[in-house]
Amino acid sequence: MSAETVPLAPSLAARINPVAKLIAALVISVTLLLSVDIVSAAVALVLTLALVGFAGLSARSFWIRTAPVWFAAPFAAITTVLYGEDAGAQLAGFGIATISEGSLMLGVAIMLRVLAIGIPGVVLMATTDPTELADGLSQVLKLPARFVLGALAGMRMIGLFIDDWRAMGRARRARGVADSQPIRRFAAQAFALLVLAIRRGSKLATAMEAKGFGSSTPRTWARESRFGTAEVVLVGIGVLIAAAAVSSALAVGTWSFVLA
Repeated sequence: MSAETVPLAPSLAARINPVAKLIAALVISVTLLLSVDIVSAAVALVLTLALVGFAGLSARSFWIRTAPVWFAAPFAAITTVLYGEDAGAQLAGFGIATISEGSLMLGVAIMLRVLAIGIPGVVLMATTDPTELADGLSQVLKLPARFVLGALAGMRMIGLFIDDWRAMGRARRARGVADSQPIRRFAAQAFALLVLAIRRGSKLATAMEAKGFGSSTPRTWARESRFGTAEVVLVGIGVLIAAAAVSSALAVGTWSFVLA
């Protein structure tokens, strides 16, 4: 067998049960939502970025998958800086929008928090197979099989949206009905995609019901979902990251419990 045909071994993160990834991401996210400060978010972001290499993603794949998070974080910060609650000295003013020391610090904290919450979730889910996630949700977390299988079918359909969008764009151009105005073209194509998604979802629901997926009878699963040592270690890492973020903020004195 040549080197080109030898399948690559899955990354360390890809071999871990998706339920453990979900729990670890939730632990970090919920902890960061309890306070809005720079220190806890920065510590969590640095620690999670240090573990990105174990996900097995190439640099190009990492940047492409996390691009929406990197794009959304600065916009969230700018909005907070301009329209957040003023505190401290006022630095600048633009009509109804003002920038103060407090709103500036709050904007930076919001940006770091968006990155610290979004990037681990995107990276962990990028190494997760939807079928394995469904197996884990049903076998490990004991969620209802009907809900899990419906969610799995929906996740499988998401991947078809991009192909449908491209196919509709080519078809509209071939028929000469592609509008020259980008906004009108996008709106018309988005509506067509919505109609197609509803029709496909209805057909899928009917087919799954006909095959007995809606039955309340306990189901069997083709593959066993195991929660072992590696999964416990990953959840422990998530807890340690959350604890390090909170401890650092408490030590510096920036921790501000939002529910207090």
